[in-house]
Amino acid sequence: MLWTIVVVLLILWLLGLVALPSAGALIHILLVLALIVLIFQLLSGRRTV
Repeated sequence: MLWTIVVVLLILWLLGLVALPSAGALIHILLVLALIVLIFQLLSGRRTV
């Protein structure tokens, strides 16, 4: 699910850079937030009991 969100945001960001530069900034912020969450998930990993 997280990978899907990252891919969708990446595609929207690339489209925003080309088509709508003003919307690209907002999508860029969302993309950075998604990457931070993704890195946090990868570093924390699954906790086993």
